[in-house]
Amino acid sequence: MELIEKLNWRFATKAMNGEKVPQEKVDKILEAARLAPTSSGLQPFEIIVITNKEVKEQIKPHAWNQPQITDCSHLLVFAAWDNYTEERINNMFDLTNEIRGFKNEGWENYRQMLLGTYPQRSAEENFTHAAKQAYISFGAAIIAAAFEEVDSTPMEGFSPEAVDEVLNLKEKGLKSVLLLPIGYREASNDWLVNLAKVRKSKEDFITEIN
Repeated sequence: MELIEKLNWRFATKAMNGEKVPQEKVDKILEAARLAPTSSGLQPFEIIVITNKEVKEQIKPHAWNQPQITDCSHLLVFAAWDNYTEERINNMFDLTNEIRGFKNEGWENYRQMLLGTYPQRSAEENFTHAAKQAYISFGAAIIAAAFEEVDSTPMEGFSPEAVDEVLNLKEKGLKSVLLLPIGYREASNDWLVNLAKVRKSKEDFITEIN
């Protein structure tokens, strides 16, 4: 099945059957999320992967009691940095230099530019920027899941503060942004499964400037 066919196949699954997703597929979904582009390559977020039943049960009431939270195979929590700090920025630039095996003057100048900009902004502004980067990775994970024929349900409908408390994210300098349960659809109990996918037409969605 081609990618576009698989994107037509996917939908925001409303009922999951609890079947476990093979680890190989989970790894590919997470790797796609890890490889997603981010501003300045900082990757200012982390993904928490939850299979523990008790933890999922604790999160469920903070996500409008949506059943996918507990019926999914794996619950992915995308959590963004609560702020940009000099340490966090330097860690990523140092990692780049270590992996590439050399220092580049232009890259080091860019480091100094970021150090002179990001840490001076408010924590709220920096968190908003970091959260936007998490969304890019989130989209990559959804597409990768569809490619692997794994169902997923993108979720913004939850209390981030409550989820942060359940997962002790504040101590890690993180704030939850998005939830992505992945698993397999319970077709007989999902009202959305047989409905046509609705999207704007190409003509209404795309403007070409030639």
